[in-house]
Amino acid sequence: MASVLVPLAQGCEELEAVTITDLLTRAGIKVVTAGLDKQPVIASRGMRLIPDMDLDQALQQDYDMLVLPGGLPGADHLNDDGRIQALVRRMATADKYVAAICAAPKVLATAGLLDNRRATSFPGALNQSTISGLDYRQEAVVVDHRLVTSRGPGTAMDFALKLIELLTTKAKRDEVESQLQRVQ
Repeated sequence: MASVLVPLAQGCEELEAVTITDLLTRAGIKVVTAGLDKQPVIASRGMRLIPDMDLDQALQQDYDMLVLPGGLPGADHLNDDGRIQALVRRMATADKYVAAICAAPKVLATAGLLDNRRATSFPGALNQSTISGLDYRQEAVVVDHRLVTSRGPGTAMDFALKLIELLTTKAKRDEVESQLQRVQ
């Protein structure tokens, strides 16, 4: 069974955090949520989220994918956390999936992972002039090798479904999506 770490920072975007964790869990993927500290996370719109554990505990395990929810100031807190920066680099070096949505692709940029890559983000979250060779896209979800980025709360479901497909199969993604009753 694939395993995914979803760090939750104070001020994260709750729609993204909940959509990601819910859909991946529906697909039978082991999801661990981890707070940057031992406190409940108060998300960007005031929702209280209770992580499974704190980040230091979560870092004792290995994961197949790291998924960073966006929102502000959540993405800034992720970006400023040395443990997250080290984990992003370690996952990329190990050729594991690193995914970020909304403002969280800035964490990937700070880690140097977006140089000469295709990516997207919430408009204005990435300073394109400071990222060498960035091919910025306005698509809902962009996959470049094992880096996955997405635009924001409105694309969270597409993002999570793509993550399911990458970690399992297209058939599993389609199965989960069919149960959601999305109208195309």
